[in-house]
Amino acid sequence: MDAGGLDAAAREALESAVKSALAGAEGVDEVHVALTADKQRRRMIAIGSGKGGVGKSTLAANLAVAMARRGRKVGLVDADIYGPSQQRLLKTEGQKPTASKEQLRPLQTESGVALLSMGNLVEQDRAIAWRGPMASGALGQLVDADWGETELLIVDLPPGTGDVQLTMIQKHKPDGAVIVSTPQDLALMDATRAMNLFNAADVPIVGFVENMAGYICPHCGEMSDPFGSGGAEAVANQIDVPFLGRIPLDIAIRLASDAGEPIASGDDVRGRAFDAIAGRLEAWLAAG
Repeated sequence: MDAGGLDAAAREALESAVKSALAGAEGVDEVHVALTADKQRRRMIAIGSGKGGVGKSTLAANLAVAMARRGRKVGLVDADIYGPSQQRLLKTEGQKPTASKEQLRPLQTESGVALLSMGNLVEQDRAIAWRGPMASGALGQLVDADWGETELLIVDLPPGTGDVQLTMIQKHKPDGAVIVSTPQDLALMDATRAMNLFNAADVPIVGFVENMAGYICPHCGEMSDPFGSGGAEAVANQIDVPFLGRIPLDIAIRLASDAGEPIASGDDVRGRAFDAIAGRLEAWLAAG
């Protein structure tokens, strides 16, 4: 009997009900019920921010790659319907996903991450001018695709708190959310609003990530903080939310992103910041 997807209590109740129903049947002396093995539930982590331009998509791509390097079967949903970028970050521009039985099949990237992005479904220079219901419907097709054996979905949300975010949170209910911000006060204010949206829907906050945290001059090696320093960690401590780590403002990360080769996919020392965040996400998933 297929009991895949049922929790332990539901499996036990099903087994008991079947035994009770058959126990009194004529000619039945003994009842044995064999249930299929429990299928591992796919986990979903949303990457959100209240403001554009804070590096959310870069974090999502590198976090997905870092988790794949740790042995996870990872999929990435580019939920930024109006401004998709993961097709560039994961070098799938020009590729089109296929479909089977009205379900999309993700693209397999060189980085070992399965990907679905609107950037692979429309022409590169075409503006997507859809109203909320159409955008929300497109999101549903990306999330409900044929993800196969994928065990972890990373969802790169658009900035802000609009229709797509509400659909993601209310209909698809991610298991947790990572909030990305740069150190300055304005970005932190918007990041806090994004966090409050998840809190209102009882979506746990995995933690805060501070991006563009410190710039190291490639010529002299001097460290400076053009956007400030420590703001995200201070806010995280103030509101009792885990702080997952900092990502530096580094030209190597930008160049790797433009080339479609996430820096977390190699052994570059600058990729270790993403791996450290992946390790904390791994621990959070294991605890849940």
